Amino acid sequence: MTPALAPLSSAFRAMVRDRLRGRAQAAGLDGLLLLAPGNLAYATGWMFSVNERPMGLWLPVDGDPVLMVPHLELENAQTVPGVRVATYPEYPGDMPPVLWMVRETRARRLGIDALEARLLAQVQADVARLDLTDHCLPERVVKHAPELALIRQAALYADMVLERLFAVGGDMITQGATELDLMADATGHARAALTRNHGAAFAGTKTGITASVHSGPRAALPHGTVLPRVPQPGEPVIAGIGCHLGGYHAESGVTLVVGGISAEQTKVMQAMADANTACIGALTARAPCQRVNDAALGPIRAAGLSDAIRHRIGHGMGVEGHEAPWLSPGDPTPAAAGMVFSCEPGVYRAGIDGWRTIETLIVTDLGVQTASRFQSDHPIHTRVLST
Repeated sequence: MTPALAPLSSAFRAMVRDRLRGRAQAAGLDGLLLLAPGNLAYATGWMFSVNERPMGLWLPVDGDPVLMVPHLELENAQTVPGVRVATYPEYPGDMPPVLWMVRETRARRLGIDALEARLLAQVQADVARLDLTDHCLPERVVKHAPELALIRQAALYADMVLERLFAVGGDMITQGATELDLMADATGHARAALTRNHGAAFAGTKTGITASVHSGPRAALPHGTVLPRVPQPGEPVIAGIGCHLGGYHAESGVTLVVGGISAEQTKVMQAMADANTACIGALTARAPCQRVNDAALGPIRAAGLSDAIRHRIGHGMGVEGHEAPWLSPGDPTPAAAGMVFSCEPGVYRAGIDGWRTIETLIVTDLGVQTASRFQSDHPIHTRVLST
């Protein structure tokens, strides 16, 4: 019997911390001070509220890890297994909290993953050696089996939003539904299922659904605002969905057309599908991330749509919705088994229309697994919101 899905265990977090200790020791450091919120969540499992008050985890090579937080978070921090807790009074305070954390470590050879420039000189004065390498990054980019299980499940719920939109969106538009109405209905449907199936087990973790729905000329804005606008016949409707389960993120997205797809629109959609295929091929070949981006954008350029490209082909996903490695110019990281990426071919024609699809791709020992299945289950010619 397949075990029930559950949040990552305290043993998993202890394993993460041990691996990070090993990296610190190999780098000749006394330990690591993790300040980046994603790294802190990864190493502790604590899904805290990110705000102006810094949180830190001191991870010495020898000794107990110490969670360093503002005093108002004392009781929350004390629920985190495997760590001691130390607190500072408040932010900004008489002493900058990060500087207090550095001094509390008593380390002479200190690694810090993220440090404000204004504190650099003071921190350098307090230590013999300061290493600003993010030693957590190489651990986070390659996911372990329990992390991948959460990502796969999250992708199913992202797909569920699209399935709902596909099933009822046409009827809703006929009755005057707006982008806001479509988004609320589809996300509400999937969120209820997510809560029903996993809410109790994942209480207290980062679990939920986010979405955007854009139509017509405003679909040409990759990060446009969802409006009380009724999609019109012949217009594309972009739906981009993200789902977190137990603190791990997956995405799914598609562009549907109201009423029917024209020959010109089919050409655009086919170029995007070819881009998706090229992305999977380059990841399977373990190409560097920047070359995956080039390969995936090639079919869109070949279709004469170069001027309509507005962004890279994708990004890594895990503890954060957007994280390294980046399928983008400037990232030479080779694709490797255990990495998780979004693939997001986009075509944006200002004042006319916009098109984007999204898949969650998991690089495996055998190739690439597509965790989000909506596009695979619904070929281009079927992606119509019938009215």
